[in-house]
Amino acid sequence: MAERLHVRPLGRSDVEAYREVRLQALCNDPDAFLTTAADFAARPLQSVADRLEPTAHAVTFGAVLDGTLVGLLTLVREESAVLAHRANVYGVSVAPAARGQGVGAALLDAAVAHARTWNGVHSLHLAVIETQAAARRLYERHGFRVWGRQPDAVCRDGALQAEDWMWRPLTQAD
Repeated sequence: MAERLHVRPLGRSDVEAYREVRLQALCNDPDAFLTTAADFAARPLQSVADRLEPTAHAVTFGAVLDGTLVGLLTLVREESAVLAHRANVYGVSVAPAARGQGVGAALLDAAVAHARTWNGVHSLHLAVIETQAAARRLYERHGFRVWGRQPDAVCRDGALQAEDWMWRPLTQAD
């Protein structure tokens, strides 16, 4: 029997599926992201494809469940010499119908494993908006800990939202 869930790096050939899944995530849960659905939808497909292609410092993973792309996570290594020991996790999303099936965990496992291939990377960093309790619990289960909070990180429709900054060392056992 074929594996139900697998995670792989995405590339230019995945741009249409990526765009659809990303746009659905932005529409379904706009408070979870800094990018708006309208801003993302306005980006030319070629621009999205260019950013999707893996580089020495960035990769976007896609989680495929039963043949359908259902989850996304982008991992970016800092390029500055004084920050190159860090990598950042961005744009994590799991389609509502695929939640509770290990998709988020599989994406984070792939990101951790990939970050460990980058020589000199010692930690992963991410930010999560205060309203995203399920995402924060997922990150905590994967060893991330809050190190700070920006109380007025985002202003949506006149309402301020805090952002928790989280990190995890790559030296810990998983």
